[in-house]
Amino acid sequence: MTHLRYLLATTAAASCLLLAPDALEARVTAFDISSTTPMYDGRRFGKAGHIERIEGIAHFAVAPDDERVAHIDGLDRAPTNADGEVEFSTEVVILRPTGQGSGVLFYDVPNRGRNLSLALLNLAGVDDDHFSVDDPGDGFQMRQGHTLVWSGWQAGLDDDMLALDIPALDGVTGPSRDEFIFDDTETIHRERLSYPAASLDPKDATLTVRPTPEAPRETPDGLSFRYLDEQTIDITRPAGQDAGAIYEFVYPATGARPAGLAFVATSDLVSFLRGNPGHDASSPIHHIDHTIGLGISQSGRFLRDFIYQGFNADAQGRQVFDGAMAHIAGSRKTFTNDRFAQPGRFSRQHEDHDFPGDQFPFSYADTTDPLTGRTGSLLTACRATDTCPKLMHTDTSTEFWQGRASLVSTSPWGAPLTMPDNVRLYFLAGMPHFNTWGTTPQDKAPCTYPTNPLSPAPTMRALASAMQAWVTEDTAPPASAYPGLEPGTLIDPAVLHLPRVQGTVPTPPVNALHVMDYRTTPPAAGAAYPVRVPNVDADGLPQGGVQSPYVAVPVGTYWGWNLRDEGVAAGDLCSLNGSYLPFPAAPVETDSRRPLDTRYKNRDDYLDALRQAANAQVMAGLMLPEDVSLVVEDAPAFPTHRH
Repeated sequence: MTHLRYLLATTAAASCLLLAPDALEARVTAFDISSTTPMYDGRRFGKAGHIERIEGIAHFAVAPDDERVAHIDGLDRAPTNADGEVEFSTEVVILRPTGQGSGVLFYDVPNRGRNLSLALLNLAGVDDDHFSVDDPGDGFQMRQGHTLVWSGWQAGLDDDMLALDIPALDGVTGPSRDEFIFDDTETIHRERLSYPAASLDPKDATLTVRPTPEAPRETPDGLSFRYLDEQTIDITRPAGQDAGAIYEFVYPATGARPAGLAFVATSDLVSFLRGNPGHDASSPIHHIDHTIGLGISQSGRFLRDFIYQGFNADAQGRQVFDGAMAHIAGSRKTFTNDRFAQPGRFSRQHEDHDFPGDQFPFSYADTTDPLTGRTGSLLTACRATDTCPKLMHTDTSTEFWQGRASLVSTSPWGAPLTMPDNVRLYFLAGMPHFNTWGTTPQDKAPCTYPTNPLSPAPTMRALASAMQAWVTEDTAPPASAYPGLEPGTLIDPAVLHLPRVQGTVPTPPVNALHVMDYRTTPPAAGAAYPVRVPNVDADGLPQGGVQSPYVAVPVGTYWGWNLRDEGVAAGDLCSLNGSYLPFPAAPVETDSRRPLDTRYKNRDDYLDALRQAANAQVMAGLMLPEDVSLVVEDAPAFPTHRH
């Protein structure tokens, strides 16, 4: 009997040794709940009942030599515990229904530590200074019965934002690069660096200035800087420099982190919460049958990068997101998995133009890049593990000008692409990058035109519902509606015919894209990709895609771009601000667009046309029936007099 017990013990020990590699796979090691709180003053959301908020910290561990994480920059230099694992953690916020749930975990990738999904889908406001879920808006997502989840993926954020806590890499230094645009005429500007300087000797750093991204970097007389501390500098501008000039500072940095652990944290948390095996803790939520991920802007770029880098498979090879919605990402990925990463930066035509995050592949379809010889798609990794999600990609007009969205639907040489069956593309024509519902046009420096007030919220609510049905019932969503999928639907911006407005015909530049060599700092630009934009009608309104009622039945021209004003890099694109130019009430020589009095008899006639356009969207599956009244009641102002 003693001999038998010895054999059993020896066999068990051998089994443990055989399982040791699995035990060191990335996983959630603990989930500490800090609070559980009833929300919204006891308000009920239909069958979903009351909403309960759970706040906690998810703890993770990963073996640096695990094949799944081998490509995470700097992980091999990170400190490890007694088991040889790198430990890290993230803040988590969960809103769960206390009544009948949908069985869907809806994960919103935070944008710079903020919640944007409630603004987009619930018509709530945005708190730019804090992570907040205090405003439920009209309760749209709560009524669906989803369990809503947010967790930090970006390190180094303010304490009020949802953040990721990852270890620093001791003793690691290297070049880091920051860009600053003052947009004013102050002589001295104080700026904070992305990383602490490894040396405060001014001779180890370089400061240049140039008026536009394409111009040569210069060091004119009067340009100087001084360190105030390891992460703060004062820049003295040279006399006569344009207010929109670009100041580039390259310096030796310290404080690097394995920022690519952001992908692991998101992957393993959702795997854990949906009930996948392989974790050391017990999930605070249950009865999750399906998962949907939503990323908006920066977060949409993150979601594309997350899928591209293979993290829709967890450590056990199981699928993480069943459905993914990448909103306003364009053709970009992120500047995350780098030694001195800056996930908050992304290329625009004037700002941060040359920062990483936007190189091949661009599309979900397999292509070969004639400029680099590379072959593949954003789905190459998930196809290899059979973990690709059902995917909706939505872009506004801004992304075609600032985010090279044409490269999502066309090959690097400009030919139409055929998307895989699990992918839908939707172009939200005439929309700016991001607005909350009810936004009004604003005069915003340094832009030339009033800003575009439109929000795609009604369309996105319909698509979110369609995604739920696609994931849970395999009900096909509306067909793709995106320029470039058919020949002739995208054109070279140089031949775009825009209307005369305010006496001039604007000539906006597009955010050009080159093959970039990031082995040098600053990087070197190579050959250019073709970047195209949707064609426009006589009013300047973009054609194709999903035409919201406000664009289909317009009272003005809605552009996804705006121009920088005189003295602030005039003529370059004004970041992500769109433009709105109301139609003249009657004919004027300075405006080539048809006036309002030739379009609608009166406001009632306009509202009737708007209602018809909204009902057409309902029939197409691109608007929910209950949102027709929302669109009509919140219609833009309609002039009642003639000029």
